[in-house]
Amino acid sequence: MAEPVERPSIDPPGKLNRAALKGALDLRNGLNNWQFTAVSAAAGLALAAGAVLAAGPWDSGQRKAEQDWAAARSGTGGAHHEPAGPSGPSPAPSAGPVLAALGTGTATAAADAPSGASAGLRAVLDPLLKDAALGTRRSAVVIDTVSGKRLYGVGADTPMTPASTVKIATAVAALTALGPEHRIPTTVLASADLRTVTLTGGGDPTLDRAALRTLAADTARALKDGGVTSVRLRYDTSGYSGPALHPIGPNENIAPVSALMLDEGRLDDSSSGPAPRTGDPAGDAARDFAELLDDAGIGTKSGPASGRAPAKSRAVARHLSAPLSGLVERALTNSDNDIAEALARQTALAARRPADFTGGRRAVTAQLKKLGLPLKGVDIADGSGLDRRDKVSAALLAGLLARAADPDHPELRPVLTGLPVAGFSGTLSSRYTAKTGGTGLIRAKTGTLTGVNTLAGTVVDPQGRLLTFAFMATGTTAPSEAQSALDKLAAALATGGR
Repeated sequence: MAEPVERPSIDPPGKLNRAALKGALDLRNGLNNWQFTAVSAAAGLALAAGAVLAAGPWDSGQRKAEQDWAAARSGTGGAHHEPAGPSGPSPAPSAGPVLAALGTGTATAAADAPSGASAGLRAVLDPLLKDAALGTRRSAVVIDTVSGKRLYGVGADTPMTPASTVKIATAVAALTALGPEHRIPTTVLASADLRTVTLTGGGDPTLDRAALRTLAADTARALKDGGVTSVRLRYDTSGYSGPALHPIGPNENIAPVSALMLDEGRLDDSSSGPAPRTGDPAGDAARDFAELLDDAGIGTKSGPASGRAPAKSRAVARHLSAPLSGLVERALTNSDNDIAEALARQTALAARRPADFTGGRRAVTAQLKKLGLPLKGVDIADGSGLDRRDKVSAALLAGLLARAADPDHPELRPVLTGLPVAGFSGTLSSRYTAKTGGTGLIRAKTGTLTGVNTLAGTVVDPQGRLLTFAFMATGTTAPSEAQSALDKLAAALATGGR
């Protein structure tokens, strides 16, 4: 069950500073200047006053699902410990100053503990990183996005379980492969004689009943124009392949992965977080479509059947998802597992690989390799982070965020704009307080599984520098205490330890 959301006390919208509101809107539209993040505090306040997202810290639900799965497999309960996966490909050569600072998996102790200007960071972060709440292993990286310098690093290149922070890698890969304007289609095909109609999924998990109703209305119009009022209905999910169930098994945090589904297979009115899920998302969507066709005056001769469209079929209706930029933002803000797995499969399709778990992992890894990021020991097992076989380094997570802040890569900006705002939105809406510090100044992706807590994001420090950071911990035993310890690390970057 999700934890309750505590909404911050804010001034009414009419009292907001107009410049702050404009800054928030500019941020949402994706300015090409990296310095947009420097207004994140004002933007966070304006965004919160306009519409604070109602999503709670859903990672707690993920943790419960993963714990239940582990208990079912082992019969003993607790965390399920998997061996480290095989090493990923070696990183490609890098020429940019940001990439040069990230290392390639052969970082020395000096790279982990830089001297000089970073001594102040060491004095602030070292004691916080030793907090017992962070478990038995921890790693950390802080990067200055302008100079590309690694300001701080402890175990920076050690692959660890990222939990949901792996969604950052999934998002970067999808945006790199497809671009922020890409939309996922859902299409209705009609046979040459108009007697057979096929609802064809393209992999949009956010397809909703309103869109389905429009598809049905457009289809009915085309059929009536051809003098047809009764059809055979098929539904096609062949765009995706492989097993539909995530390795974690059926649970309320992710539906069976299908090229055709309605509202992420949710069986309630929720739009984010854990929810009862259907075991047959494609069949349910097709049956709803049949009802809507009937409402529009087109009967179906029998229940919908799974199958591909007949030869020489033509499109009579089409719906496009929100742009990929919007899907990425939603996936990161709400830690949406269904969208994240869809992003991995869309990346696989773009690379002409099978759209299954294996194809997704290979396609995402290949895209990251093209970016020249540190991949030694990295294993991307899924798109969502529910799979404990996922292994990434803090250097990779911080490096991905640094790349998203690079003005030469505006296509990656949704990775930053989608990060939850501390104390205001998504999985950070109930984290960070006036006592903690950093409220509105920190944007970060959370990650939580049994014994795993992570946090990776951006922050503006007291000097006005835009920093990216990644903090990872395993062997944790008290999730709320571990989250608090991670929040203190990020807040220290925002306040300079004061």
